[in-house]
Amino acid sequence: MSADRDQVKQALDAELNSAAFVDYCPNGLQVEGSATISRLVSGVTASQALIDRAIELNADAVLVHHGYFWRGEDPCLVGMKGRRIRALIQAEVNLFAYHLPLDNHATLGNNAGLGRALAMPSWRSLKATDVSYPVFTGQYEKSQSLSDITAQLSRCLDRSVVTVGDDRKSITSVAWCTGGGQGYIDDAADAGVDLFITGEMSEQTIHVARERDIAFIAAGHHATERFGVQSVGNWLAEMFGIDHEFVDIYSPA
Repeated sequence: MSADRDQVKQALDAELNSAAFVDYCPNGLQVEGSATISRLVSGVTASQALIDRAIELNADAVLVHHGYFWRGEDPCLVGMKGRRIRALIQAEVNLFAYHLPLDNHATLGNNAGLGRALAMPSWRSLKATDVSYPVFTGQYEKSQSLSDITAQLSRCLDRSVVTVGDDRKSITSVAWCTGGGQGYIDDAADAGVDLFITGEMSEQTIHVARERDIAFIAAGHHATERFGVQSVGNWLAEMFGIDHEFVDIYSPA
């Protein structure tokens, strides 16, 4: 089966509520290709490797979390960016990219996926009044040790994670932000949670965790942002009857 490109765009924009976000990049259809879509490839970042693989798979569209045209970026389509976009246009492949909207969706987003990986029974935004605020929080019904949570995340994400804190620390409340969310550790500490999880860490993050007595896990930027594109891709496939394949281009970040 195939779907009309504009109908796919409208469905994505509506489900992800993209108009509500002030973001660092445009959300939605970033590069226009074929008017119909029968095969969708999803991936974290619109790298050349992902584009090449999508073309090999005869995809009509690519859905990513990290697309193009970031705020402050050189707008000229030259060099690496020119090659990427030229490949998409020549193959008539549509590029859909959603950044903050894909982090924040309550069930299909990256944060929701990490919540499931944590076996969290439920979650909510740490600031419910701000739709674009990217930190979720939840509580375990029964406390767990930091070491147990670390082991579970390592299994679910298939990678080693970095942990700061006593492995024996009892954890009940958790806040998390996928990707590069280390700057929100103070908000998590202010909220009084036991553990903050994100993808990356900065040098100062370690000291904040130690001095504010909050456990911290850096689980990988790429690893924690694989959830959303897969969930949304599967949702589109079911809605429109199109084929979907997630392509994981390895990144140690």
